[in-house]
Formats: sequence, C-alpha cells, structure tokens
Amino acid sequence: MKKARLIMETLDRLFPSPAPFLSHTDPFTLLVAVILSQRCTDLKVNAVTPHLFAVAKTPEEICALDLATLQDIIRPCGLSSQKSHAIWTAANEIIKKYGGKVPRDIESLLSFPGVGRKTANVILSQAFNTPAFPVDTHILRLSARWGLSRSTSPAVVERDLCRIFPKSSWNKLHLQMILYGRTFCPAKKHATADCIICKKCTG
Repeated sequence: MKKARLIMETLDRLFPSPAPFLSHTDPFTLLVAVILSQRCTDLKVNAVTPHLFAVAKTPEEICALDLATLQDIIRPCGLSSQKSHAIWTAANEIIKKYGGKVPRDIESLLSFPGVGRKTANVILSQAFNTPAFPVDTHILRLSARWGLSRSTSPAVVERDLCRIFPKSSWNKLHLQMILYGRTFCPAKKHATADCIICKKCTG
C-alpha cells in the first residue's frame, strides 16, 4: 500500500529510534506506570513512579503496603482511589495466579482491573517485545486524518492498522505515530497544508 509506505518512511526519517514514554525497569513496573497514566500525562507519571518504586516495585512489595499509603504516593496522578485499588489487586492476582510474574498473554492481562486493551497492548509491546498496536487518542486522530480507518472504536482502528502495516513495524510505529501526533498533528489548531503527512494522506 503506497500510503502505508509513505507514512512509515516519513516517520522513520523523523523518529528513527522512538523510546517508550513511561519509565520502567520490568513488566510489573510498566504495568503500574500504564495504570497510572490513565487520564494523566506521561511526564507526571514519570515524576511519581520513582517515589513509588523506591518504596515498592514488586508485586509482593505493593501488596505489603496498605491502600492508604499507596493512594497517598500516587495521588498526583489523579484518580488515586481507583488506581491504587487496581494496582494492589493486579499485584495480588499476579502473585496468586501467575507466580509473581506478569503474564504474557492479552487475555490474562485484560483480567486485571484498570487494564484495557490499550494498556495490555503497551505491556505486550514494550515489556515482552510481542507485536502489538496500542491505540490511544493520538493514533485514533491520525488514523482518521490519514484515511487509515473510518471507525472511532479503538478496537476496530487497531484491527485496521494491523491489516495495513507489516507486523514487524507495529511496536515501533505506534510510538512514532504518537510522537508525530504530539509534535506535528495536534487535535486543535491543526493546518493540513502544513502537516507533512496529512497534506499527502488526507482521509
């Protein structure tokens, strides 16, 4: 597909080696960081997680905390009551059901509270290097503008993108698209004529 090739070549030129946005050291710390990132900026999460992980960075250490302490540490990320419960419950289930290790399959990840399909795909992609295409608001917006999907459903957009782009590109490409959306293709005050990809790939 000519459009897909143009998009990939442009993004490779602009963002040749994109790094994950959330600081983490292993699958569990990534799981915690992604839960915290819901309705919160990556910058804020990366400011909070060093304090949390200095106190507790394994499922066992999280479960040893009382919820009030956990909630207080993560409060700057917002929704601290829901997120602390989700993190503690996920840690407890990881210990009881998975031997203390974050599972590598999407069905198991989706069973954790606070983990939706995007979160699960981020973990598969960035923690286990399993091909996956997490779809966030930036990717939804770019997919519509570039004529890659007509849907507003993240699950359908994910399916469409996985059909269009080679599997080997997914893990890198979703990071590149987010960076492009943040840098060149914002939701507001966007000028198609000035957007490198939009002016060639309008939907």
